[in-house]
Amino acid sequence: MADLLTLPEIEAAMRRLLPVVGAGEGLLPTFGRTEDFARPHVEVDEAGYHWVVVERGQELERFTTRSLDALLEKHFAQITFGVAASYEREHRVPMQDIRRILFARQVELLARLSPVWAAREAARHAEILHQHPFDDRSDLRTRITVRLRDQGLDAEAAWDNACRLVPLPESDVDGSNDG
Repeated sequence: MADLLTLPEIEAAMRRLLPVVGAGEGLLPTFGRTEDFARPHVEVDEAGYHWVVVERGQELERFTTRSLDALLEKHFAQITFGVAASYEREHRVPMQDIRRILFARQVELLARLSPVWAAREAARHAEILHQHPFDDRSDLRTRITVRLRDQGLDAEAAWDNACRLVPLPESDVDGSNDG
């Protein structure tokens, strides 16, 4: 464990990065113990650094690495997602897939910390968008579905009709789908 930082050293490193992305100290994990309720905590042992999420007494996620950089990236990817989601809510554009603003803002925030982290997150976003393309017309499709259900159609028929009127986007291999 001599080559690994201690919990107080890790906490200090994380604390220094918070203001760079506009995050408050409430977004720090706990160190050496869990508070449960899905708040991450960090452990250190001979195997390395552990970023752990526990909820209702059940371990939901454990990420283990010997790299401080990887540990910081893991945690700040989560933090920047939350900060970006708040930013998107404040800057929402009607009839636009919320991920357009959210993903761009998250990558921008991560780039303040590390261009490498930002590039990896952008690649994760690209994979998500490959499977689930931007859908700028989802609000319209939803409103049509609700209206048709209010008119007496069952949920499945209402959705099918709404999708015929406002087709779902198709997966786009090169990521150029614009909704």
